[in-house]
Amino acid sequence: MGLIQNFPAVSILLCLFAGIISSGLKKQAARYVNTILISGVGFLSLCTLMYILETGEAFVYVMGKFPAPWGNEIRAGVLEAFMALFFCIIMLLSLAGGRKKLADEVEDGKTFLYYVLMDLLLASLLALVYTNDLFTAYVFVEINTIAACGLIMIRQNGRTIEAAARYMIMSLLGSGLLLMGLCILYDLTGHLLMSNIKEQMGWIYLSGQYKMPALVTIALLSVGLAIKSALFPFHAWLPDAYGYSTVSSAAILSSLVSKGYIFLLIKIIYRVIGFEVFYESRIVDVLFAFGLMGMIFGSISAIRENDVRRMIAFSSVAQIGYIYMGIGMGTQAGMEASIFHILSHAATKSLLFIAAIGLTDVSGGSRQFIELTGSAYRNKWAGVAFTVGSLSMVGVPLFSGFISKLLFAQAAVQNDVKMLPALIVLGISTILNAIYFMKTVIRIYTPVEEHKYESIAFKNMKLYVAALLCFIILNVVLGVSSQPIVDLIGQGLAMFS
Repeated sequence: MGLIQNFPAVSILLCLFAGIISSGLKKQAARYVNTILISGVGFLSLCTLMYILETGEAFVYVMGKFPAPWGNEIRAGVLEAFMALFFCIIMLLSLAGGRKKLADEVEDGKTFLYYVLMDLLLASLLALVYTNDLFTAYVFVEINTIAACGLIMIRQNGRTIEAAARYMIMSLLGSGLLLMGLCILYDLTGHLLMSNIKEQMGWIYLSGQYKMPALVTIALLSVGLAIKSALFPFHAWLPDAYGYSTVSSAAILSSLVSKGYIFLLIKIIYRVIGFEVFYESRIVDVLFAFGLMGMIFGSISAIRENDVRRMIAFSSVAQIGYIYMGIGMGTQAGMEASIFHILSHAATKSLLFIAAIGLTDVSGGSRQFIELTGSAYRNKWAGVAFTVGSLSMVGVPLFSGFISKLLFAQAAVQNDVKMLPALIVLGISTILNAIYFMKTVIRIYTPVEEHKYESIAFKNMKLYVAALLCFIILNVVLGVSSQPIVDLIGQGLAMFS
């Protein structure tokens, strides 16, 4: 086994050890460890991706060289390595963009805990991306939940504690359904490794035996992960969790945490259940219907909001609906569109949250639209960044959101049954996106003759501006160089099978 084949396992272990080490460090040292960790894991992920592209095939790493059922496996393909690299980039930029604000949002004595939770969150995301074992996936789903809950409530005020409680209740409900599904699946197949389960599931459907228990299992796994990723109507916890946590936490929770659960569901569809079996179960139709409803009702809720951060949070409900609509189409094109939208939404939603805090800072800390009038003139960098993010969400060409909607439309045209509802809702959702995002852009660029708030000098926000510029560049790259990324996604899905 080559050295690079150890990198996925090493990345997860490094994150866990960094969390342990950081628990005994002061805040600045913990921050340095976290920055070095994310950069290092990103480099290891890049090396893994280049290795897989060179060899043209995925590889399996057996932990401790003990085979199943005693050992554990990690599997790395093109899609896993690319997603791990992308997650590291988003986390690093989100933390950089919100670093200056963190001192005001978190008590001085708890800052080191914030970075401990970030280390554990990254470990869990990497494990969900790489694991080839369903029980290991469940363990890290719980680690992910605990870390995310801690990141919400570490900003001590009444709203964050309430938001964390809601998040924990809904997450535990999703985890319980997921665990029930895994238990039934283990009872049916006698395996926990994904590849072994897939063989047994194929035999179950060919033989016609245990079809109803298998259907129940597929439903439990899908609904459990849908709840945890805030698919409509299981999104009640989301606005407060994203709206009142620290700015870096909001950016990371909206961009990465829910996407980790969705990526795990996609792995289960391909590598555990089998794409054909999943399609025949008709669960795809349920996900498709809820995805369409999320696109509409999430946008309507965003339009009704007067708080800019809660508006962005409700927009995430709509965008998660897009992803599940693509999965629910039950086609390769729909799945490719969903995975691309995971990337697009991660890059854009982090940009919006980071930009929004710059606008509120020059508006007396208020997040109400009336106070944001003219804020783009007081913080020009945040204004430009928010505009770019808004244009991407609406689907204007040159930005990643346009490519996402184009891919969804192309996927819909290839599905005769679901084409009409998908295209109609896609069009309505785009109009609704334009209403609330363009309304905000007009508001922040509406000049005021006299204002009581001061502008922020560039020298006081160099790191913040650098993070915004990197997010903008990432968004544009996804928008103008999308075809190689779409090809890479297709190659990764082929490796899944």
